[in-house]
Amino acid sequence: MNDTVIELKGLTKRYGYGDTESFALKDFDLTVKRGEFIMIMGPSGCGKTTLLNIIGLLDRATSGEYKLNGENAANISAARQARLRAKKIGFIFQNFNLIEDLPIIENVALPLVYTQTPRVARLKQASSALSRFHLQEREYYLPSQLSGGQQQRVAIARAIVSDPEIILADEPTGNLDSRSSHIVMEELKAIHEEGNTIIMVTHNPALTTYATRVINMLDGQIDTDIKTVADHKLPKPVETRKKRKGRSR
Repeated sequence: MNDTVIELKGLTKRYGYGDTESFALKDFDLTVKRGEFIMIMGPSGCGKTTLLNIIGLLDRATSGEYKLNGENAANISAARQARLRAKKIGFIFQNFNLIEDLPIIENVALPLVYTQTPRVARLKQASSALSRFHLQEREYYLPSQLSGGQQQRVAIARAIVSDPEIILADEPTGNLDSRSSHIVMEELKAIHEEGNTIIMVTHNPALTTYATRVINMLDGQIDTDIKTVADHKLPKPVETRKKRKGRSR
């Protein structure tokens, strides 16, 4: 049975006051089940990135309720939010957001700094994550020495290095050519099939074939919400599959 990992009720994000008041999100409701791959689409300015930032604990709503794994985000301290971002949530950005003067293995290891993982263990985990994307031979390259597609794969490796429950991706193929986009999406598909929950913002309707649910936003609200895969058919987390396999022996 798939648990609810994210629950948003009446979420509103307001900027300005009086005549300058505007809403990025308005009375927004959303429930996300574990193992969903949600694609969020909509015109620029409709609130997509604001939504990801709030879910990722990078921003707070003006009003409404956000529960992460049943816990009200409003009650989570700033220090604990930072730990949750490091351990439970992986971020992938359109512009990669790699530190240019650090080799890619150090870039991938960064989230583990915030979990107080010892340096040797950090580099070992980062190397393992990079090997998944066939980049281990480039561990000590700088980001500028890689193609755009390779840099985005490094960014994905960084997002999964701490084995998070949730991956948030904001236009991860926006700066890539069609071939590199296909490679990145196949990698995300593989991550999703391991039971990870992915929420991705995109402007490319062709990518929705990877999704189990497609949400179109308009003016800070959900315009359409279509599930293409039933909840009971969503992939189970790897740990759950291992436990079930062990009980069947």
